[in-house]
Amino acid sequence: MMEFDKEMNIRVNYIDEVIGKHLPAKEGMQVTVIEAMNYSVLAGGKRLRPMILCEIYKMCGGTSKVVEPFMAAIEMIHTYSLVHDDLPAMDNDDYRRGKLTTHKKFGEDIGILAGDGLLNFAYETMLKAFDFCYNDSSCNNDRSSNNDRSCDCDSTSNKENNCDCVSVKNVINSCKILSEKAGIYGMVGGQTLDVLLTNKTMNEEQLDFIFLLKTGALLEASFTIGAELAGASNQDIHKLLEVGKKVGLAFQIQDDILDVISSQEVLGKPVLSDEKNNKTTYVTLYGMKKSLSDVEKLSKEAIELLKIVGNNEFLEQLILKLIHREK
Repeated sequence: MMEFDKEMNIRVNYIDEVIGKHLPAKEGMQVTVIEAMNYSVLAGGKRLRPMILCEIYKMCGGTSKVVEPFMAAIEMIHTYSLVHDDLPAMDNDDYRRGKLTTHKKFGEDIGILAGDGLLNFAYETMLKAFDFCYNDSSCNNDRSSNNDRSCDCDSTSNKENNCDCVSVKNVINSCKILSEKAGIYGMVGGQTLDVLLTNKTMNEEQLDFIFLLKTGALLEASFTIGAELAGASNQDIHKLLEVGKKVGLAFQIQDDILDVISSQEVLGKPVLSDEKNNKTTYVTLYGMKKSLSDVEKLSKEAIELLKIVGNNEFLEQLILKLIHREK
């Protein structure tokens, strides 16, 4: 039986190490914004998105370090969204992960710039993945098959670059996924409707749109980028996209539940924030009983679909832990 907490700590430590390697050095006349960026990323967190991305990559047969720039980049994008969410014009929160929010520690102006900096630096970071690529013209790898990942490229050259047949095409597709899921057709699009409907009545379609994009989009990216980088089939990538949607929805519902039943000491940020900002949530729309039931239902459906693609005991347990998480 897997010792989940031990395995979780191993992965978090590895992810923190990866992120640390990719953060900008605290130097130059712009050092203040760099300090704010690094403070925000290093404030802690579950590291859920880079963790899923890495687990899916390994499950689909990936072995290269090409995954690491994407792991760091997706956490930077997630963190930038939190920095901006906490601003006075948005949720106006003073604490995040038990620490002062970025704008409270560095000022609102630097808080805005720190978010901007993290978003832009994330793209700089993910582009480093091309250092691990081979030339597609030398490879006959066929993505149409579930099992055939044979490759005729120069294996000696690949090993010298610490690259196990990582295709330029797969990296480009992964960059497209992350860019789209972070932007107006993903997270930013969901946040936009969320802001516009504050203090207004929200229907089921609008709430689903916000959940699928604001929270779900980056989780979908985590599941699909890992598979894309590993050269998984289009069929498997589509299945993992559906897994990401279910996990994202379950995660956000649980977030709404915790905002009602948890405490600031446990959650690390103010509770009843949604009520304070007059936001419609899954709990206010459907009630607590259905909310709790749907989190469990969605998580189990996600695991069943995940098993069709491959076996990853840790990832299965991680999804189940989302049902019972307290923060």
